[in-house]
Amino acid sequence: MFNSTLCYIERTGENGENEVLLLHRVKKKNDLNHDKWIGIGGKFEEGESPEDCLRREAREETGLELTQWRYRGIVTFISNECPETEFMHLFTADGFTGMLKECDEGDLEWVPKARMRGFPTWEGDRIFLDLIDQDAPFFSLKLTYEGDRLTGAVLNGKNVVR
Repeated sequence: MFNSTLCYIERTGENGENEVLLLHRVKKKNDLNHDKWIGIGGKFEEGESPEDCLRREAREETGLELTQWRYRGIVTFISNECPETEFMHLFTADGFTGMLKECDEGDLEWVPKARMRGFPTWEGDRIFLDLIDQDAPFFSLKLTYEGDRLTGAVLNGKNVVR
């Protein structure tokens, strides 16, 4: 079992439209997330809290220093293709300083929030993205996969019908 973070950084674009920073995972070999569009983040290092990991991963992957974020929930991922259960700590952020840099895991792109659902992602991500959009209180979501297919979703202990 391991812990990770995932963060969706938001900003108001030059045209006044809400945008989200997405990472198109195309650069790493043997990447379970290959060709998916996701937020930024990664695995905890020894001794890190969720917030420590969040800030370090944001700095390493984007060059940005987060100054304001919100801890939204914890997502438990179980997959027949991954030998370990993953506990992913989900954040959103809307305060940062610095300049965006190139990422060695994929291509970073500011995407209009209204269009982000049209990009390839994990089916279960749509559940927690909906919860974020609804400004749901802190939640626990368990997602079970067989390959790329979502086979189970449990939100706060109750099955989610999709």
